[in-house]
Amino acid sequence: MGRFERGASRPGGDTLKRLADALDTTSDYLLEGASDEAAQARVTDRELLRQFQAVEQLPDSDKHIVKTLLDAFLTRRQIEGMMQR
Repeated sequence: MGRFERGASRPGGDTLKRLADALDTTSDYLLEGASDEAAQARVTDRELLRQFQAVEQLPDSDKHIVKTLLDAFLTRRQIEGMMQR
């Protein structure tokens, strides 16, 4: 058993990101798992949390559309923020 498995060492941020990318997940998921409690701890807007939970139940094709729209909106906001500096 290696250092990571024994809990004697934690992967660095770069290693964790590469692992999350390879597994098509997030570093938060790797560190905390997929519990509802972890999601509730980070999402304080109850309506938004309910909507995310509802989206999880959709077919993969619909989830992809929601993710694409959300990504486009967040990217736009990020660009707007960078332009205002």
